[in-house]
Amino acid sequence: QVQLVESGGGLVQPGASLRLSCAASGRTFSSYNMGWFRQAPGKERRFVAAITGSGGSTYYAASVKGRFTISRDNAKNAVYLQMNRLKPEDTAVYYCAASRVAGTSIRAEYDYWGQGTQVTVSS
Repeated sequence: QVQLVESGGGLVQPGASLRLSCAASGRTFSSYNMGWFRQAPGKERRFVAAITGSGGSTYYAASVKGRFTISRDNAKNAVYLQMNRLKPEDTAVYYCAASRVAGTSIRAEYDYWGQGTQVTVSS
C-alpha cells in the first residue's frame, strides 16, 4: 500500500516556474515507478511525466518536454515535478501516481494516486 500526497500547486503568471512535490508513505517507495498526470476542467486525465524506481530513466509527454523535469529522492520518499515556462494550457489538477510498470503513460497501469494539487496559469 502506498499513500501519496501532492503539494506545491498555486496561481502563477505565464512564463513562471512552479515545483510540485509528492510525498509517499511506505518502505517500498523505491520499487515503484512514479508518474505525474494532469486533468483540466472537462477533459480526461493525461500523462505528463514518469520516472523509474531508481530515477535512472525519465519519460515526458510531448507537450511538456523541455519545460518540465521529473525527479525523485528515494531517501525522502518523494517525487518532484519542476515546471518552467508555464503556459495557460498547463492549468489543471496535477496528480502523482505509483506504478509497477516502468515508464508507462497508461493511466490504468498506475495503482496508487494522490488527491491532486491545482495549478493555475493566468495573467
